[in-house]
Amino acid sequence: METLIPTINRLQEVFLTVGAEIVQLPQIVVVGSQSSGKSSVLESLVGRDFLPRGSGIVTRRPLVLQLFNVAPPQERLKTENGNGVKQNAQNSYPGVKAEEWGTFLHCKNQIFTDFQEIRQEIEAETERSSGDNKGISPEPIYLKIFSPKVLNLTLVDLPGITKVPVGDQPEDIEAQVQEMILSFISNPNSLILAVSPANSDLATSDALKLAREVDPDGRRTLLVVSKLDLMDAGTDALEVLLGRVIPVRLGIIGVVNRSQHDINTQKSLEDSMRDEQAFLQRHYPSLVSRAGSRYLAKTLSRLLMHHIRDCLPDLKTRVTVLSSQYQARLNSYGQPVEDHSATLLQIVTKFASDYCNTIEGTARHIQTSELCGGARICYIFHETFGRTLQSIDPLGGLTDLDILTAIRNATGPRPALFVPEVSFELLVKRQIKRLEEPSMRCVELVHEELQRIIQHCSSFSTQELLRFPKLHDSIVEVVTGLLRKRLPITNDMVHNLVAIELAYINTKHPDFTDAAQVSASVNSQQAEALDGGKRWKNEKVAEEKAPATGFGSPSKGQAINLLDTAVPVSRKLSAREQRDCEVIQRLIKCYFLIVRKSIQDSVPKTVMHFLVNYVKEHLQSELVGQLYKQPLLQELLIESQDTAQQRTEVAQMLEALKKANNIISEIRETHLW
Repeated sequence: METLIPTINRLQEVFLTVGAEIVQLPQIVVVGSQSSGKSSVLESLVGRDFLPRGSGIVTRRPLVLQLFNVAPPQERLKTENGNGVKQNAQNSYPGVKAEEWGTFLHCKNQIFTDFQEIRQEIEAETERSSGDNKGISPEPIYLKIFSPKVLNLTLVDLPGITKVPVGDQPEDIEAQVQEMILSFISNPNSLILAVSPANSDLATSDALKLAREVDPDGRRTLLVVSKLDLMDAGTDALEVLLGRVIPVRLGIIGVVNRSQHDINTQKSLEDSMRDEQAFLQRHYPSLVSRAGSRYLAKTLSRLLMHHIRDCLPDLKTRVTVLSSQYQARLNSYGQPVEDHSATLLQIVTKFASDYCNTIEGTARHIQTSELCGGARICYIFHETFGRTLQSIDPLGGLTDLDILTAIRNATGPRPALFVPEVSFELLVKRQIKRLEEPSMRCVELVHEELQRIIQHCSSFSTQELLRFPKLHDSIVEVVTGLLRKRLPITNDMVHNLVAIELAYINTKHPDFTDAAQVSASVNSQQAEALDGGKRWKNEKVAEEKAPATGFGSPSKGQAINLLDTAVPVSRKLSAREQRDCEVIQRLIKCYFLIVRKSIQDSVPKTVMHFLVNYVKEHLQSELVGQLYKQPLLQELLIESQDTAQQRTEVAQMLEALKKANNIISEIRETHLW
């Protein structure tokens, strides 16, 4: 199990190389109020002075501290000269003769053997991003320390919780610090080391309050009570250390920090630890074996190892899942173009195939939110267009007087004995003409859907096409041009369908009712209501005697203008007029339904043949003919900068995940127990 913490440190290094930590790794996060003794606790774990000191807020950036236990210089020299030695932290820096040293991530290949220089580098790096006047920054500083005196640990030192802004700190400095702390301790794989001074009330501890927010059960929280030697005379922290005031599941450990006088006189940490043990022996003899900096270091190492062991299965699963996801993303970006001709043909063929498959309903990416492609075209034919035609009234816009006027105009100066055929043709053509507008609208709707399929294929079916913006735009332009070229041809053919029906009124159509039959049917119905020919003759006499009121006649004394159009006056139609109107209406309705049925069947077929099927059959050849030209190949296949950059980033992340998977796989199951 001793290898678990170095393994996590190696994983952290792997993810830092790609500038992102997409996997939440186990680590210990140190949380405490300003001047609560966090820095002293960390220095006691390392055994060296290396953290910045001063008044006010000193830690202004997260410090990720990785401690590596290495062998003394003599043993390392033997290890380096040996053969077949497994690579680890201590022989990752061959040639280092110092007993202890440190390295920073931002100072590549630079080794610090003087811990005063490490402190100065922390201060300088903090000022580079946070300013020199107490500003804070969420960007971490990564520091590794190698020493035979430390235990393997990974800790994160965070800025102390502050209340009042100083210097150039913003007014919401307290909220910013708390947000930064919560971003680290919210990681479910982190352990929380809450530091609270003994000379303050534990019930008001800001560190415990924040820890409780993200860890209400206390499964990840360890409390360190610092500054035991600064309590008021006559008081002690025994009840607190025993967990009788506020219980903490992982335990409560008391430590004695170095005083400012010890720091000013440069008292060594070894002497401070001896004095700490002596103080604990005098004041807390029953807890001396469970308190102090040495016990804290061993406890942290043990807790972190067990925590890593518990997190490792989920960690391995997470890395495996992410590897699959990033591999799929990398595949979607494709490989850099080598053969421009083959790549262009492949993309064009793929687009044409996806376009046709979308129309046929066999595309891989089928939408479930709305109709698309061929299904939408089918809906236009049979629902939109079909219902529109069915809603057209065969006699819409025709009144009885319109029909009578047409009959009289068709007979000229001679009274008609029978209903003239010319009046029927005149009126039925007028009604058939009404079918042209919805037919043309049907063509327009199908054309719009074919345009939409272009975007559908670009967005869902042909991800490769998105790599090359110019090629994408060119393909859209070619397909749009092909549709634009076919649209007037299709419109003309649909217009001709209606014109054909208007050109010849086929009264011998098998489904058309003969005019004589209609007339006989109307006469028989009227005969039932009237008293045969006698009633008709009486009406005829009455017509001759009655003044001509059917059309406006000039009264006596008025000038007569023979060019005036007769203005019909509403009146009750005679029986013969009713008969003639009904005959014409029945004939118009019968013939209109025949034509409407023919148009409803012919228009979709025409649109499919002259527009949809033509585009399907000629799309690929049109694309190849327009785009497969040697001067255009280089220009069309220029990748977008975003795609190239994303491919590089995803490839680096995938490589990091593979390395992480290999590192985790090195841990045998037997090492976990």
